[in-house]
Amino acid sequence: MKQSPKRTVTSKQVRRNQRVFGRTLLVIFTLALVLFIGRFSYIAIGKNVEHVNLSTQAKKLYTANHTLKAQRGTIYDASSQPIAEDTSTYSLYAVLDKNQRTIAGKPMYVTNKTKAARVLSKYLPISDKKALAYLTPSNKKTFQVEFGAAGQNISLTTKKKIDQAHIHGLTFVQRQARLYPNGVFASHLIGNVTATAKGQLVGTMGIEGADNDLLRGVDGFKKVSQDNNGYQIPGSNQKARKPRNGDNVYTTLDSRLQTLLETQMSALQDKTHSKTLNAVLMNAKTGAIVAATQRPTFDPQTGKGLNSVWRNTLIQDSYEPGSTMKVFTIAASIDSGNYNGNATYQSGRYEVGGRTVPDWNPGGWGTITYNKGFALSSNVAMAHLEQQMGAKTWKKYIKRFKFLQSTHFGLPGEQSGSIAFDQTISQADTAFGQGIQVTAIQMMQGLSAIGNNGKMLKPYLVRKVVDPNTGKVVKSYGKKEVGQPISAATAKAVRGHMQDVVYKKYGIGSDYKIKGIRIAAKTGTAQVSNGKSGYLNGDDSYLYSVAGMAPAKNPKYIMYITMKQPDLPGTETPTQLMADVFKPVMKRALQEDTSTTNNQAADKMLSYVNRSTSGAKNDLTSKGYKVTVIGNGNHVLKQSPLSGQVVMSHQRVILITSGTPKMPALTGWSSSDVLRLGQMLGLNVKTVGNGFVTKQSIAVGKQVSESDKLTVHLK
Repeated sequence: MKQSPKRTVTSKQVRRNQRVFGRTLLVIFTLALVLFIGRFSYIAIGKNVEHVNLSTQAKKLYTANHTLKAQRGTIYDASSQPIAEDTSTYSLYAVLDKNQRTIAGKPMYVTNKTKAARVLSKYLPISDKKALAYLTPSNKKTFQVEFGAAGQNISLTTKKKIDQAHIHGLTFVQRQARLYPNGVFASHLIGNVTATAKGQLVGTMGIEGADNDLLRGVDGFKKVSQDNNGYQIPGSNQKARKPRNGDNVYTTLDSRLQTLLETQMSALQDKTHSKTLNAVLMNAKTGAIVAATQRPTFDPQTGKGLNSVWRNTLIQDSYEPGSTMKVFTIAASIDSGNYNGNATYQSGRYEVGGRTVPDWNPGGWGTITYNKGFALSSNVAMAHLEQQMGAKTWKKYIKRFKFLQSTHFGLPGEQSGSIAFDQTISQADTAFGQGIQVTAIQMMQGLSAIGNNGKMLKPYLVRKVVDPNTGKVVKSYGKKEVGQPISAATAKAVRGHMQDVVYKKYGIGSDYKIKGIRIAAKTGTAQVSNGKSGYLNGDDSYLYSVAGMAPAKNPKYIMYITMKQPDLPGTETPTQLMADVFKPVMKRALQEDTSTTNNQAADKMLSYVNRSTSGAKNDLTSKGYKVTVIGNGNHVLKQSPLSGQVVMSHQRVILITSGTPKMPALTGWSSSDVLRLGQMLGLNVKTVGNGFVTKQSIAVGKQVSESDKLTVHLK
């Protein structure tokens, strides 16, 4: 049958369309191939995709970058024992959720709480009973628990001992930290650190902050080429830079004296709840600060108290010193040739520039000599002396003693002080310590001229900075004379008048007598400014102070204490309260100095923590120490003095173990030993009198707990 023309035409058209489509598809495929080859060539040659270098990205993908942490420098005391050092610490928590198991089905929660509590009480400062209480919370659905302060800042040694007990469910978290082994220890002078988001430790105050650039060091790195499984590629190049550890800082602080000062200052603060307390002990011959502290303070190890006061009040607080300023007034009067100590004046009141200068005793003491006026701390006597030598001469000596300018102590925020000196009455006021603002460290610098026969020394805290990588001394500090405001004869005369304050029958500083040691001292009482143009009112609106040095004839140490706005207990005067700090610290300093002179070498306390109680006691007793053990545990949990601190023969050592703490017999103990015991047990301690314990309020053998009140009578 013959095909129709229409069907033939249609078939040809279809084949033609197919050829066109095929050719078009070929062209498109060819163009795509060309574009692909071009793009691939571009990437292969240029190694860039949308501004990203593929070669660099590949290297990053197969290169491991490791940061090699630099060790932060260590801060040492005067005997080269660490005050602050780098460490790894651990925090402990216990998993209680019974659903927590390994893939193999083994428990990852605490299965034996009684055993866990027993192990923790053995190695941590926590009782068996309290540890068990943490492990058995009232909420049965609790996933995990922590153990408060006892479970924080755990050392590697302690962690290993706990691990060896193989307790299921106990987990440790490691972190880089700064170890402050002495706890509260010149905290605002030493400072503390905070960790950045990257884990780097940065100093925030004190030496840690001021010398942060020296202490922090420089991190190193290591770059390693690796395959996609994380293994190093054999023969590949490596790049590395060793870390440079931070410099070590050596201070002038005497750990033994610093610890005693901290103990006595804590006791004083507990009694008075002062707004601020300051105390500084300085070597009179060199200017080295051997002990210094303030209240409120903080524990850099735990952070407790850190928000109480951030300021270093020794250098950042300026205040009107009151009658301790009279030391410099009489020095200026004597040195300028204007002083006649046997001349008399009418005490009680004195009109100056149309205003009245009153004595602290409004009725005065009648007509008395200037010598007696100084011993009685008469404001009127000082106003007369200022008038006699003239404001210009008095201002000259204020500048000679370098008040109103920074001492350049080396820590941030140091104040320069100020003065009101534009009127006759304000000029007279400065002669007895009102209207002039000073810092504690300025007072120490000025007092050094009195104690060092006219030669004024710059106080210093850091004695050297050492590069641990080379052993070379980077910076060195020492005795530095910064002037001679008065003659040696004047300084000796002033110390004579300061002795009258302590030893004359009418002197008001008899509380500072130390048997066998001649003391030169001057007490002070100043009204506290209201921050405007007047002064606060009330019995507790004063700043009390004492400046003392010993031995008076040739001072070895100078001590200065201030007590601002205390709540006075009523049973003791301000001078008696401050004497409880001054006397034991000054006495110990001179005893230690004598021991060193006589080559009776002091030992350094070893660490007895975690050692057996019986072994620790036997070892300490064999070395001649008096040992008191609190508790009935088999291992030592806490000790005082701390490891590394300097101790003298026959010193009392207190060991705290687990078990119920019971009160020991305190008869014959010193006040400082009782205060140490109180701090270790958390007791509220009150001391009455001076000397050694003759009576105690808590019976021997009675169970004690935190916040119990212990009163001891000393004689």
